[in-house]
Amino acid sequence: MVTFQSCDSDDDNTPMPSETTVVDVAVDANFTVLADALTRANLVTTLEEEGPFTVFAPTNQAFQDLLDSNNNWNSLDDIPLNTLTEVLLNHVIIGENIPASTLIGAGSGYETTGASGPESTNLSLYFNVVNGVVQLNGGSSTDAGANVITPDQMADNGVVHVINKVLLPPTTADHAIANPALSVLVDALVYADTQDGTDLVATLSQNSTFTTFAPTNDAFLALLSELGVSALTDIDAETVEAVLLTHVITNANVTSGELTTGMVATLGGNIMVDAGSLTITDPRDREINIVPSLVDIQGSNGVVHVVDRVILPAE
Repeated sequence: MVTFQSCDSDDDNTPMPSETTVVDVAVDANFTVLADALTRANLVTTLEEEGPFTVFAPTNQAFQDLLDSNNNWNSLDDIPLNTLTEVLLNHVIIGENIPASTLIGAGSGYETTGASGPESTNLSLYFNVVNGVVQLNGGSSTDAGANVITPDQMADNGVVHVINKVLLPPTTADHAIANPALSVLVDALVYADTQDGTDLVATLSQNSTFTTFAPTNDAFLALLSELGVSALTDIDAETVEAVLLTHVITNANVTSGELTTGMVATLGGNIMVDAGSLTITDPRDREINIVPSLVDIQGSNGVVHVVDRVILPAE
């Protein structure tokens, strides 16, 4: 697990600053609000250490947009210190110097930031490339996330990529919205909400802790074929909601390493988990695989594990 703690500048054991640090790069670019925020959160000394660090640096305008979006925040001083610290750490990847070419070459994926979630787990950052532009924690039509607008500002202890939006710590719902491979899951959540008056998206954005098994788009398409229907809207909303709830464990942030073999209670009923094979057996005796490369997608209120088949509740 990655951990990130601010350092006291008076600590005699603090390493000597690098010749040109990621902080220097931000200051030289006249990102005065970011510099002020780092100072207030006591993170300057930390980012002057050896690293390496990959820093996504919001512009002054990006910070102003954040303040404008919250009626309670007129300046950095209005943001609770712990909140500000976690927001800033959500822009830092520790121990890696990642150029934009690496992100573009991968196309999409997850990195781990210095921000902390439940049980001190570090938050995941989703990236994908849209028309050659690296996009971070975006995906919905109403929230495109942050774009890297100036990549590869090099420092001796890492690299800085300039972005046009402040990245707030993502919830489990945010992670589903950000990843296009989970777009049908989001559609299902919205469909259930609008048809029966519930608000599952809001529920999965709350401060409660959730473990969510997130079916891929292909998993939903396979389900439609299995049920002999052509669209989610051919299924009544109450049934869709019951299906979705069978994918959610509440009051627990169960990482892949913490999964145990046995019966597990979800909001929609019991499922059987085999921790050794990373499989789930639902109440209809259908086997579902947890995708090994897409586990432990950590949000601020829980963790997401992607599955290759939709889990069905008891009939």
